[in-house]
Amino acid sequence: MALTSTLRSQTLSVSKGTNTEISHWLCHIRLSNFRNYQELDFDINKTPVVLVGKNGTGKTNLLEAISLLAPGRGLRRANKEEISCKYPANNQVSSKIWALSARMKVHSSDWQIGTGILEEGKQRIVKINQQTESQAMLAQICAVSWLTPQMDGLFLDSPSARRRFIDRLAIAFDPAHSGRLSRFDKYYRERNRMLSDEINDSAWFNINENLLAETGVAIMATRHALIEDLNRTMHHMITEFPKFSARLTGGGSDLLATTPALELEDKIRQNAKQNREAGDPSMMGPHASDIRVTHIQKNQFAEEASTGEQKALLISFILAHAHLQSDRLKKPPLLLLDDVAALLDPWRREALFDACAAMSGQVWYSGSDENSFNSLKSKAQYLYVNDGRIS
Repeated sequence: MALTSTLRSQTLSVSKGTNTEISHWLCHIRLSNFRNYQELDFDINKTPVVLVGKNGTGKTNLLEAISLLAPGRGLRRANKEEISCKYPANNQVSSKIWALSARMKVHSSDWQIGTGILEEGKQRIVKINQQTESQAMLAQICAVSWLTPQMDGLFLDSPSARRRFIDRLAIAFDPAHSGRLSRFDKYYRERNRMLSDEINDSAWFNINENLLAETGVAIMATRHALIEDLNRTMHHMITEFPKFSARLTGGGSDLLATTPALELEDKIRQNAKQNREAGDPSMMGPHASDIRVTHIQKNQFAEEASTGEQKALLISFILAHAHLQSDRLKKPPLLLLDDVAALLDPWRREALFDACAAMSGQVWYSGSDENSFNSLKSKAQYLYVNDGRIS
């Protein structure tokens, strides 16, 4: 997952960017029975989008819909049944059926993307140009990245929250990473069940722990490679936001840089067996890893930084990842920035707008204070959100 030599030799300016020609954007969205939108159908041009409205009127719901154009459960990580519209009149779910349709411009190509639950009790489906496809195929067409207020506490949150964050970023470059995560979780739950049931079958445990070791090292290697590339991208960026350095810790991930993969797999297998035989259910692996982030300029761990600096570091992560996608995959993401601008200092808010102007993917902002976006007045399209309606 190394970056090209061209990218390594270039400086990436994301603080004083001029407006870049947009090559990836949504030009049409239609929602049916989605959250507080009973029906919504509108066209969009390629300029940045600013969603303005009071809290609770549907701004985040619309961004969530767009986030479902990428593989996975979207920015809220909602179950498919939670998305359908609840009518305020009786507060009852009208149906578990919901649908999202979008038209996406990618360079000169048009893509029609649809997803939703079209029959009660059925699985969510994905259609691309009218053909049923897997969710993984969404990643072949467009990338979507987001930042929400719920992510502000990432560096103070649990290690599992940080693992989910870095895994979502990794899937943009390696869609198969999602399958490896699911397999590891399945094998790990099987091991715990066997231990809990006091099953004494060494052959079955050996098979299970072999699979855990092989899958676990592949997961950690994907995370490690992405973090190295993000660090390298960050090093070459000129930005008003703080620079970071990140590394994986725990679970054996510290050994990735110095230990061959097969040797690390052996260490995980041996650790799992020794612990199991000693009555300890724990084991090395990606489930025990964490991401440690350092504010480079201050030589300070992210969790020790102020709330404002933590938010700025998170923005740095999202910007570095967006540049990495654009340069390596030639697929700049749709950036969904939910209520981000209002909580930034004015100079950092302008730095964010400048950084986003240098991107070639469409940017969506949301906020309740229209004045926060004054400098975008002549550069963006404004959509006013009011209880499931857009004007």
